[in-house]
Amino acid sequence: MKADPTHLTSLFENATEGIILTNGGGNIIMVNPAAEQMFGFNADELINRPIEVLIPDRVRPHHHALREGFYRKPSNRVMGQGRDLYGKRKDGSDIPVEVSLSFYRIEEELFTIAFIVDITQRKKIEQNMLIQQNELEKMTDTMRKLNTELEVKVEERTLILKEALQKLEESQIDLSEALDKERQLSEIKSRFVSMASHEFRTPLSTVLSSASLLSKYTKTEEQDKRNRHIEKIRNSVKHLNDILEDFLSLGKLDEGKVGAHFAELDLEEILQDVVDEMRGLMKKDQSIIFEHSGDTRIISDKKLLKNIIINLISNAIKFSPEESIIELTCHSSNGTTLITLKDRGVGISEEDQQHLFTSFFRGKNVINIPGTGLGLHIVKRYMDMLDGTIGLESKINKGTTFYISIPSINNNEST
Repeated sequence: MKADPTHLTSLFENATEGIILTNGGGNIIMVNPAAEQMFGFNADELINRPIEVLIPDRVRPHHHALREGFYRKPSNRVMGQGRDLYGKRKDGSDIPVEVSLSFYRIEEELFTIAFIVDITQRKKIEQNMLIQQNELEKMTDTMRKLNTELEVKVEERTLILKEALQKLEESQIDLSEALDKERQLSEIKSRFVSMASHEFRTPLSTVLSSASLLSKYTKTEEQDKRNRHIEKIRNSVKHLNDILEDFLSLGKLDEGKVGAHFAELDLEEILQDVVDEMRGLMKKDQSIIFEHSGDTRIISDKKLLKNIIINLISNAIKFSPEESIIELTCHSSNGTTLITLKDRGVGISEEDQQHLFTSFFRGKNVINIPGTGLGLHIVKRYMDMLDGTIGLESKINKGTTFYISIPSINNNEST
C-alpha cells in the first residue's frame, strides 16, 4: 500500500526535527519549517545553495571531502557521536546539533536526507553539569584541604592536651613527692625527738647519779668504787659527745659544708691508725684483724675515708659480743679500692636492711643499744662524695659484712 502524498507532506511540514534534502551535487533542494526556524533562513534563501552554507567557517574547508566520502559509500548513520557537531545560523552564530543521515536514489542520482536536532538546551545542561562537576570537585578538594587542616589542628590540640596532661601528671608527682618529703620530715622529727630524749636522758642520768655517789666515797679504801663511777661518767660523756658529733656531721652535710678534697695518701697507714685508735673502745677480749694487699698509695679524701671506717668499726664493736673477732681487709689495684669489714655480732634482718642507710633508722633488734641511727646514713653520704658504693650481707645473730668500693688512683697512675 502506497503512502498518501498528503500525509508525507504533512509529516515533512510538521516534524519537530529539522529536515534538509540535498541532491547528488550537495545542493539543498528541500527545507522543512523546523530547519528554517533552527537556522534562521527562509526556504527560498537555502534552495539550490550548497549544504556548506549551514556549516561553520572553521570546519567548512573539510566538509566537502567528508560529503564526497559519504557519496562514495552512502549509509544511514548518526553524525557527531563522540564529538561536538555544530551548524551555522544566518546571523553567523554556531548552534550545537545532532545529525542523522539517510539516503535514496532516483535514476542513479543520490539524494541525502539530514535529520537535524537542535541540542542547545542539552549542551547548556551538559555545560551546567560540567560546571557543577567542576564546582563539586573544587568543593571536594576544599573539603579535603579543610579536613587535612582540621586533622592537623586536632593533632596539634591533642598534642597540647597531652602536654597539659603530662604537666598535670608531673605536677601531681611533684606534689606527691613533696607530701612524701613532708611526711618523711615529720617522721624524722618524731624519731629525732624520741631518740634525743632517750639518748640524752640515759647518759645524763648516769652522770648525775655517779657524780652524786662520788661524794659519798671519801675513804682511801673506796678508791675502786670512785674509779668505777668516774669511768661511768667518762663513758657517758663520750656517748653524749658521739651523739653531738653525729648531729653536727648531719647538719654540715645538709648545709653543704662538707665536700671531698682529694689528695695522695697512704691507705694502709690510715687504716692501721684507725684500727689502733679503735682498740681502746673494744669490749673484753674483742680483737681486730687487719690485712692489706695491693697498692698502698692512692688518691682520695683522707678525712672522709677515715670517718667511714671509724663509723663501721664502732658499730662492729658496739653490736658484737665480748671475745669476738672483727676482720678488716683491704685490696687496692687497677684504680679501685675494695674494703671489707666483717663482724660476728647481732646481725641485721632482711626487712631492716632496706632502710639501713636512712636517717634515724635503727634495727628492731638493737633498740636497747645506745645509738642515734645516723651513723650509716652519714657513711652513705660520705660514700657518695667519694663516688663509691657500699653494700652488705647480714643474718640475725650471725654477724654482718660491709663491702666498700671506691675509685682510687695510685701514685703511678696519677702521674
